[in-house]
Amino acid sequence: MSAKAKKASAKASQIYAVVGSDESTIKGAAKELAAQLAPPDAGDFGIEMIDGCADNADQAAERIRSTIEALQTLPFFGGGKLVWLKNVNFLADSVLGRSASVQTALAELAATLETDFGSDGVKFLLSAPEVDKRRSFYKTLAKRAELQVFDKLDASRSGWEEEATDLVQSLGRKRGLQFDPDALDLFVLLTGGDNRVIANELDKIDLYLGRGNRRVTLEEVRTLVPISRGGVIFELGNALAARHLEHALNLVRRLLDQGESAIGILLVAIIPTVRNLLLAKDLMQRHKLPRPSAPFSFISTLNRLPDEATAHLPRKKDGSINGYALGIAAMHAQHFQVEQLVRGLEACLGANLQIVSSQLDHELILNQVVVKLLA
Repeated sequence: MSAKAKKASAKASQIYAVVGSDESTIKGAAKELAAQLAPPDAGDFGIEMIDGCADNADQAAERIRSTIEALQTLPFFGGGKLVWLKNVNFLADSVLGRSASVQTALAELAATLETDFGSDGVKFLLSAPEVDKRRSFYKTLAKRAELQVFDKLDASRSGWEEEATDLVQSLGRKRGLQFDPDALDLFVLLTGGDNRVIANELDKIDLYLGRGNRRVTLEEVRTLVPISRGGVIFELGNALAARHLEHALNLVRRLLDQGESAIGILLVAIIPTVRNLLLAKDLMQRHKLPRPSAPFSFISTLNRLPDEATAHLPRKKDGSINGYALGIAAMHAQHFQVEQLVRGLEACLGANLQIVSSQLDHELILNQVVVKLLA
């Protein structure tokens, strides 16, 4: 998630908006802001809420015009009021949002926001989980409102891990928590950049540690943060890279017990780990690269290499190098020799053939690969 706040002119201090793709965060932030903006001691008359979740274009246009009417109506007992257009669903790039009647009504609302409606103490708050930032109404909000934008991190986009790491560290510092590097990497993967999950798990760790120890270790993340299929796969890769044989064998058993297929474990966890270790080891030897202290520093190192030196590296869907995985591998590459990793890939090939063509126990086949790599 990313959160941005923009403060506009003094006139715009009567206009507030909370928008973005992180719906749960938007609801919480808007509710908190509404409590702050509502006139004190005004009771139910202090907030006029209009439901912005419309079923069709006509209903959406009606809600918008109800909002305009509310903004132009004086407070019942003086002292101001808050008009809250809540949970708006017609600002997105959707059939509803593109409707001509909705766009016409939004233009009328934008014109109203350009007036001095707030001179009588009327304030306006809009909350919307999805907005089309190309539309003129959003541009009016960006210009006139005190705007807060909460967007979820896109875990399919290159670089999301770095943004999520920065977010976890920032929220952790607010709680006085300090992560060990390997604990931070695992926490980021398990929480996936979801702001609500991150906050909940940080609160759990905060409570667990108490006032004395504020350092978060790998063991505490493993103990406290729920581990998903992706987390177990990540942990298996880490265990292989760190040469933790017993832990790796236990994780293989755990994945099989969760219903994961042996071929899936081999192709998704074991082979990518061995391949990344081999690629990282080769790069470090060939170009005399130092062992990184964190995955992201290795990404910077890779970006400084000539294109021909990185042309063979695995890529993400957007064409960028999967530098984070290689950075993790580079941190552990000193545990292995190139020849050993080549034999490890050969063992993976043999295991692949055995899984699909023999009647041997699949756990035994995977365990043999792990032992050949780490023994």
